[in-house]
Amino acid sequence: MLIAQISDLHLRLPGEKAYGVVDTASMLPPAVAALNRFKPQPTLTVISGDLTDSCQPQEYAHLQSMLAPLQMPYFLVPGNHDSREEIVAAFPQHAYLRQMSGFVQYVIEDYPLRILALDTLVPMHTHGALCPERLDWLERKLAEQPRRPTVIVMHHPPFATGIGHMDAVGLLQGGPELEELVSRYPNVERILCGHVHRSIFRRFGGTVASICPSPAHQLALNLHPGARSGFVMEPPGFHLHMWQDGALITHHAVIGDYPGPYSFH
Repeated sequence: MLIAQISDLHLRLPGEKAYGVVDTASMLPPAVAALNRFKPQPTLTVISGDLTDSCQPQEYAHLQSMLAPLQMPYFLVPGNHDSREEIVAAFPQHAYLRQMSGFVQYVIEDYPLRILALDTLVPMHTHGALCPERLDWLERKLAEQPRRPTVIVMHHPPFATGIGHMDAVGLLQGGPELEELVSRYPNVERILCGHVHRSIFRRFGGTVASICPSPAHQLALNLHPGARSGFVMEPPGFHLHMWQDGALITHHAVIGDYPGPYSFH
């Protein structure tokens, strides 16, 4: 099984630029094309939040049309730039989005790896949260199948990254509770996150939590405690999570055409 993860699309309408710089509408099609031509083709794609840039209905309609060429199923997770209501309205065929009243949390049972999606959205705010209601849902779902290999997908990472301006708007509620809960379920193979626009990994609750890069802009890598917020136009990318022989192996993939491959001999 091969799970592709893309994140932080920040899709705007054609002709509009995120932050006045990034033409996100032109950067998503190369990501879709890269997923379609990858061999072996991913079993599914998870999109871990910030689907659009300003959560307008027209942006979600545009997103639906741009994702239509994907040749594998895809699953949506809300980020801080999203609206639960607009996601559900724009993707009526995605019945899983309506599994939990009030939140976009769901479980996907159709694959060798069980997928649990968490909703960390706090409307009108950049930071994320996991309230007791959302955590109780997760605990119930984990308890249903405590031995089945599982991945959790969420937008805000549940750990500090060292990029100070992003940590200030990270998961500000529920992180310690999540770590304690996950530590009781060794079948949780990975926690897949977005939000920070960089490839980052950390041990968390007895498993590994990872952050996916963006197919558009990346956060500037500056680990100085007082670093100002900023982004750079580094090569766009995504993650590939390969479930093989009882282990989950992650590869960072870069979007675009580059010279090679060349033979070593």
